[in-house]
Amino acid sequence: MLRLLVKALAFGLAGLIALPIAMFFIVLIAAHTFDSRCGTPGDSGGCEMGAASIAFFSALPGLAIGVAIALIQGFRNRAK
Repeated sequence: MLRLLVKALAFGLAGLIALPIAMFFIVLIAAHTFDSRCGTPGDSGGCEMGAASIAFFSALPGLAIGVAIALIQGFRNRAK
């Protein structure tokens, strides 16, 4: 049980770090691809702030996804 808890904590921390980073770059690339105003002098960082906001708000779902993956793997291994 302790091993599963440590694994869930490790996967949760990995999700807490990895998902916001991935979301930041995905949103930033999509914004620059589909909106021609992004990156121009009149934009004043709006696209970048949108990417940062999405990254900030995806931290807790990343934690939850990481913990869920670890728990699913742990319970599958116990069932075998």
